Amino acid sequence: MDYSEFPVIDFDPDREAVISPPKKEIPGGFPQRAVICFFKEVIEKVARERGAKKLASIFSEGGEHPIYEIPFKGERLAFFFPGVGAPLAAGLMDEVIALGANAFIGCGGCGVLDKSIAVGHLLVPTAAVRAEGTSYHYLPPSREVLADVEALQAIETALRAQGVAYQLTKTWTTDAFYRETPAKVRKYRAEGCLAVEMEAAAFMAVAQFRGARFGMLLYGGDLVQVEGWDHRDWHNRTEIRENLFGWLPKPA
Repeated sequence: MDYSEFPVIDFDPDREAVISPPKKEIPGGFPQRAVICFFKEVIEKVARERGAKKLASIFSEGGEHPIYEIPFKGERLAFFFPGVGAPLAAGLMDEVIALGANAFIGCGGCGVLDKSIAVGHLLVPTAAVRAEGTSYHYLPPSREVLADVEALQAIETALRAQGVAYQLTKTWTTDAFYRETPAKVRKYRAEGCLAVEMEAAAFMAVAQFRGARFGMLLYGGDLVQVEGWDHRDWHNRTEIRENLFGWLPKPA
């Protein structure tokens, strides 16, 4: 392969890496469909109240990431907490793909770049601006990566059927929340981004590289605008965070 001046865009298409996600046999097999949920308290509540089966665990230096299973809308559904930030979250997704999942829905929160978006309003990313680093190890360099069309349609169909308001948007995926400068906020807002988060571009890239499907559902959280930052107490919106799990479609 040829190397560029900037290592982050040195994409290598070789399917074989020195280290690959481990393939493990799960008794009874592994569900093809999985939810990546960023709300640990929701995962724990769903697992407890619905008697979820613990299928496996993935371990990082941050501790254990249990993978649970429940019946959901007539299907077997796995769900797990991916950690925070693209490198860890993408790595855990890659491991779950190796276990057997091939269709994913992500649910989480995001910063919003427009004050008209209320806390809790749902945003569905159609594409992610690749301002992080992880996606460049899975796909050739490009400004954006697109969400899977079938996953996107499944999310929209489920939300419309339940009468839940939502908005389609691009999202800005960044590695550095303390470097969301006024100039960048203006730039990405002008490109059509209403959301900013840390994992969507990486998830979309992993899914495309591995031949899986991925779509994402976000709720509007803190306000990131040129005039300043407003936390808006978004972490404490328990009802919204729990409802997100219930509003999910079957992963396509």
